[in-house]
Amino acid sequence: MKTMTWKKCAISWTGVLALMGAAAGFAPTSSMAQGVPTLARGLPDFTELVEQVGPSVVNIRTLEKARANAAGAAGSDEEMQELFRRFFGIPMPNAPRQSPRPNRSPAPEEPQPRGVGSGFILSADGFIMTNAHVVEGADEVMVTLTDKREFKARIVGADKRTDVAVVKIQATGLPAVKVGDVSRLKVGEWVMAIGSPFGLENSVTAGIVSAKQRDTGEYLPFIQTDVAINPGNSGGPLINMRGEVVGINSQIYSRSGGFMGISFAIPMDEAVRVSEQLRSTGRVTRGRIGVQIAPVTKEVAESIGLGKAQGALVRGVEAGAPADSAGVEAGDIITRFDGKAIEKMSDLPRWVGNTKPGTRAPITVFRRGVSKELFITVAEIESEKTEAPAAEKKTAPAKATTLGLTVSDISVAQKKELRVRGGVMVDSVGDAAARAGILEGDLILAVANTEVSSVKEFEAVVSKLDKSRPVSLLIKRGDAAQYVLIRPSK
Repeated sequence: MKTMTWKKCAISWTGVLALMGAAAGFAPTSSMAQGVPTLARGLPDFTELVEQVGPSVVNIRTLEKARANAAGAAGSDEEMQELFRRFFGIPMPNAPRQSPRPNRSPAPEEPQPRGVGSGFILSADGFIMTNAHVVEGADEVMVTLTDKREFKARIVGADKRTDVAVVKIQATGLPAVKVGDVSRLKVGEWVMAIGSPFGLENSVTAGIVSAKQRDTGEYLPFIQTDVAINPGNSGGPLINMRGEVVGINSQIYSRSGGFMGISFAIPMDEAVRVSEQLRSTGRVTRGRIGVQIAPVTKEVAESIGLGKAQGALVRGVEAGAPADSAGVEAGDIITRFDGKAIEKMSDLPRWVGNTKPGTRAPITVFRRGVSKELFITVAEIESEKTEAPAAEKKTAPAKATTLGLTVSDISVAQKKELRVRGGVMVDSVGDAAARAGILEGDLILAVANTEVSSVKEFEAVVSKLDKSRPVSLLIKRGDAAQYVLIRPSK
């Protein structure tokens, strides 16, 4: 309310100043005369969009059957707060609770309110898209249309990795949304959201696109906006000025428990791809190649001759995985997959995940200063497994001390155990190497883009280095490989 009042006051003072100037004999400048009308003409009108898209947006209520140890309405409220904490990263502000029924506990199988969200109609025959976290764990899903008709929905499928779900209601002739082209979406473009924040159905908010391809640690690159999104908006549409849905409102960033100007939406092209699989099979299949990856820094890229920071650094390769069979090695930098450039680390799991298992795809790796093309057959993704790192032994007949490091040879048996062709073991670390992050027990695989398989080779390569420049080392620690730079002492 204060913000609205301030805007009104600002406009009224402009008028007052104009009148004062006229009274004093001054003519208003063109900027003064035209400033307010120009601003007014530039503001968008969302009324037609609301009329066009509003009927396609639905309210989703989830219910859970009360268990024998249920705590009534209070327990339900706690579960809803946990849902918001989990998917919004914030505690939900205290909301009014339903008064508990006097003198009795809920019936053993009586459905109890669990949460509130939003969704939108994908097709006229009743398919509706929402967030997976909106319907997760629900025993019943109730969908309410804008004309107040209510339907019990069936969960067709939900994908936690992308947070996309599809539900189905028994109805026909429904007003479906138009899906927009996300590639045409521009930063600074006006967008609008419709949903049920805190259960307030058909609430409309608007703002602009703040950023695209925003990585937040999730599987997808999000659309960032400043549209006001709150708990209950989850699953609702993000709409462009053409009345097309370009995203699913999914998350917010907040330290206060409420909207703070940063919200995130799942790009609609990714959501549609997932929804098609959910509608056809009820589940989503994704590709995997079996590598552990890390980002490539600017310093590392320059030191190994890659040029710019791009690609995904392979820190480890799973034994027997597609990458292992294709010849991918720890220390490789994957720069292209199936013809697509890997600009940043997060691109690789995205492109691989969207590839149908069984596909044979080309993959480009940068290894020891040279790009190589390999061919890899993508497998289906599995549940993640935690593997203990291979034991590292330090028995070595030969030793050498240089670059602030004492290194030693490793045996044939150790190479087989560690799944490497060569390398030398770090026995002790001096100041410069310690500052670079090298630890005792690390395995040095290459120096300045040159592989080393023995202490003798290690010394030969180091002897040819320019001691005034940083030197890059490819090291393996446990199952992970990474590049480090040892800088000359000043």
